[in-house]
Amino acid sequence: MQRRRRRTTLALGLLAAAAVLTACTGSHHKDGDEQRPADPDLPVRTRAVAATDALLAAYDTVIAGPGAGRAGELQPLRAELLRHRAAFAEGLPSAAPTAGGSTGASSSTGSPGGSGPAGGATATTTATASAEPAAVTTVAELGAAERRTAQARLADLPAASPDLARLLAAVSASDALHAVALGDTTPVTAPAPAPTAAASAPASASASGPAAASSSAATSPTTPATTTGPGSPAASAAPLPDGTAAALQSALAAEHAAVYGYGVVGARLPDDQQRTDARAAFATHEARRDTWRRLLAGAGATPGAAAAGYQLPFAVADAAGAARLAAHIEARLTDVYGELVAALPADRRVAAADALRGTALQARRWGSAGTAFPGLPEPAAASPSGPAAPTPTG
Repeated sequence: MQRRRRRTTLALGLLAAAAVLTACTGSHHKDGDEQRPADPDLPVRTRAVAATDALLAAYDTVIAGPGAGRAGELQPLRAELLRHRAAFAEGLPSAAPTAGGSTGASSSTGSPGGSGPAGGATATTTATASAEPAAVTTVAELGAAERRTAQARLADLPAASPDLARLLAAVSASDALHAVALGDTTPVTAPAPAPTAAASAPASASASGPAAASSSAATSPTTPATTTGPGSPAASAAPLPDGTAAALQSALAAEHAAVYGYGVVGARLPDDQQRTDARAAFATHEARRDTWRRLLAGAGATPGAAAAGYQLPFAVADAAGAARLAAHIEARLTDVYGELVAALPADRRVAAADALRGTALQARRWGSAGTAFPGLPEPAAASPSGPAAPTPTG
């Protein structure tokens, strides 16, 4: 009996030791899980979803009320918002929409009437709840809400990963297109970035340049201007990170081709408003070309030169062909600038996003069908055929 009791005592001791080891191991794994870094894009995606939900709710209100007669016009725009939401919600399991397409969990910081997204990790704050603006109830207010949301999305560009930054820029451009379609011609201006030691100039993300001019339905770009505020490619002459110079050279080459192409466009148009628009677009592309050239040179790179000649993607014999070429050039440039948004350092993305929005608006103005995600590649079946722009011949 005594030997059995001793054997039992030893067994219990081993079990107790095993339990302690298991507890320690479990605690170690749990601590490791808690210390695992969170997805850095999670706060940005959360704010983007909240802002899109607020727009969806605004569309539902307008369609059910005074905008009922324009439901046929509003529903396709709302459908694009649902696609935006699905793209932003990837990796957010709790962000499933309701049957109506909206979670209904919008906040003052994500509201279409708000001035921009919050800076924290969550989309809802109580500090600004009392300042929430009145609900959107008319088509005009809906257009203004789209424009403000397009502007607010740019505030998150520096905080996003390259791929998410490209998505933000694309959706911001789409929001701007929606705003113009709904009658809001106020230029989109980027909010000021967080102050840093290297960025102390006043924020003015091309308010009078290509993006602002092309966001108006009444006037296409009328004066070439370059972005000179924080985030501008001309704001710093620091060396460019790996891969950035190549993307800038691609943008520069595309602008060289665009300048050539618009020379052809202007020559085929009658002396009317279209030719005036083409001249303004020509000047805008010259300004962008010079901006990228200065940035490359300031970083110690040799800017690519224009080709001796270019092959047009199709024959241009009349005004209709000229307008088609202008639309083709601008639509193709959106892809170039989508790539550039992802390639640029965080503090320089706004300039590329401005160019992306400007080309998307101009493409629509010249008759391009457009896309829900300007600057992101479309499925092969939906992509237009032909070269990206007039191509070098020598």
